[in-house]
Amino acid sequence: MGPIPTKWKGFCQNNTKEGVTCNRKLIGARYFNKGYSSMLTDLHNQSTPSSSPRDTEGHGTHTLSTAAGRFISSANAYGFGNGTAKGGSPGARVAAYKVCWPPVDDGVGCCDADILAAFDAAIHDGVNILSVSISGSTSDYWSDATAIGAFHAVKNGIVVVCSGGNDGPEEGTVSNVAPWIITVGANTIDREFPSYVELGNKKRLKGQSLSPKGLPAKKLYPLAWAGDIKAAHASQGDALSCIDGTLDPKKAKGKIIACLDGDIPRVEKGKSVADAGGVGMIIANDNTYGNEVAADAHVLPTSHIPASDAPTLFSYINSTKSPKAYITRAITQLDTKPAPVMASFSSRGPNPVSPEILKPDITAPGVNILAAYSQAALPTDMASDKRRVLFNFVSGTSMSSPHVAGIAGLLKTLHPEWSPSVIKSAIMTTARTRDNMNKRMRDWTAEDATPFGYGAGHIRLLHAMDPGLVYDLAMHDYLNFLCAHEYNQTMFRVFIKKPYLCPESFNILDFNYPSITVPDLVGSVSILRTVKNIGPPGTYTARIQEPIGVFVSVEPKILKFERTGEKKNFRITLEARKAEASTHFVFGRLIWSDGVHRVRSPIVVRVGEAKTYDSGGMGGLQPSPPKNAASVVRDGRATTTLASLKYWLKPSRKPVKTTRK
Repeated sequence: MGPIPTKWKGFCQNNTKEGVTCNRKLIGARYFNKGYSSMLTDLHNQSTPSSSPRDTEGHGTHTLSTAAGRFISSANAYGFGNGTAKGGSPGARVAAYKVCWPPVDDGVGCCDADILAAFDAAIHDGVNILSVSISGSTSDYWSDATAIGAFHAVKNGIVVVCSGGNDGPEEGTVSNVAPWIITVGANTIDREFPSYVELGNKKRLKGQSLSPKGLPAKKLYPLAWAGDIKAAHASQGDALSCIDGTLDPKKAKGKIIACLDGDIPRVEKGKSVADAGGVGMIIANDNTYGNEVAADAHVLPTSHIPASDAPTLFSYINSTKSPKAYITRAITQLDTKPAPVMASFSSRGPNPVSPEILKPDITAPGVNILAAYSQAALPTDMASDKRRVLFNFVSGTSMSSPHVAGIAGLLKTLHPEWSPSVIKSAIMTTARTRDNMNKRMRDWTAEDATPFGYGAGHIRLLHAMDPGLVYDLAMHDYLNFLCAHEYNQTMFRVFIKKPYLCPESFNILDFNYPSITVPDLVGSVSILRTVKNIGPPGTYTARIQEPIGVFVSVEPKILKFERTGEKKNFRITLEARKAEASTHFVFGRLIWSDGVHRVRSPIVVRVGEAKTYDSGGMGGLQPSPPKNAASVVRDGRATTTLASLKYWLKPSRKPVKTTRK
């Protein structure tokens, strides 16, 4: 790569062999731990254990390489997924800002003061794009560190992309919901790693695995349900989950053991089986986890099968005195169908803070994503796993967010004049909601997914490069949006220095967002939108896909643009049809087309009084230990350092399933 641009003001902290050495690709690496240190001192009277930007957990390396890694041939993990890998913006310079540290007490490891300091530094250093793979419980914008930091970044022309969280599939769990942020959900890709379970009755069950080991010989092995070989002191439930020490070694030796998913990480189940003398493992989902299976780097031959096949396995084991099975070696399989499918863990809307704004905005690949990994990290988060890898497969909205950040980087390179809101609009209005079978994108349950999962749809780079029309927003629009939340001048002070005079009236439904959401339609409502032509002159015609039970009209139906940069207003009216109206959310779409471009906006409507979603908790699943660092890849000037807030965030990696509901 050529010389580092002279505008860059960043640096590598502790630029030594023990720290992190910069080069022409990695031009910044900094750490922020004053808030964390203060917390440690207050709670435990101990000092910070480490002062280095080095990634000892793998999360920061994985997300940053996904956003902007260079082309690397023969990239693979455990021999799987071999090929040439690259990040979304392979030619971009990158910098890492580490804000997360080992968790304390209830899992807190990423402090607001450190997050805000990192945003401040990134703005000062001159980043273009911020990829923030951190999420947590949702609060009002004026007390949300990520929302505040992102606001100042966007004010300086920086695109901020954040993970939507891993608390799905429950509704109202999405986080990082500020409208100036691009919020990303997670879905599968058209690659999987099948490993088949061959039963003694000739039936074959398809599972997933990344186990690099195969069974010693190609033959049928004795098969046992974990509950049937439990240790004398163990409970049936613990044994079924294959918790360490719950299996009887005399009964387990030489057998393939079938365990239920849940309670502990799946890789730990394999260690329990191996320690008891088992030669292989089958992990079966119950109805809680459905048909979504994971490919994990197990320590022994393993296949993870869906809930739909669990009865077949259980019935066979109970039908014979000597059940037997064989597990095939996992392989890398491409062009799988259907894809993409929404991941169950991906947090869902409605937006718990501003239900009038659809979140997430977009979805991108976030399941079994192969990217670079720190060799200082344990690849499976299991202390007994001594393996080290250059690349690793990881799942979570942490992995989908940098995909979008990389694409935003390419769009910024291609169109340096585009504002953050134009880039967001281009990404959203060109997204696709059909899979590779040309059917509606599905949820993890095999039912149709909705905009509460995928937002505007699955991201498409080539279309986003030329969106035709965009929904643009300026800083005063965001401030008026805050006015609609009845913010006072004290609240405004964390966003702007000077007092802001709110307009006498502002309808939040008229906020010029690329999606249209009415959470409490009573009778009818008329909504104003403005589109800007960033393509050639042309005539656009409106087409409506109506939500069930809602009449939708657009005026005018035709927009004629005579020049690039021209703006046009239109009104969209929604009216509930009493006979058909549903009290649940229903979905439709507005499409403007000139025959070349298709500018799509999801329509989300609920007739009647809006439901309130609890934004105070993390949901039923707790995340993995805090991860390292937001990654960044632009320019701007320093903004004022913002005060520490009593609000804690956690990185958005797929959570370990710790409980069965």
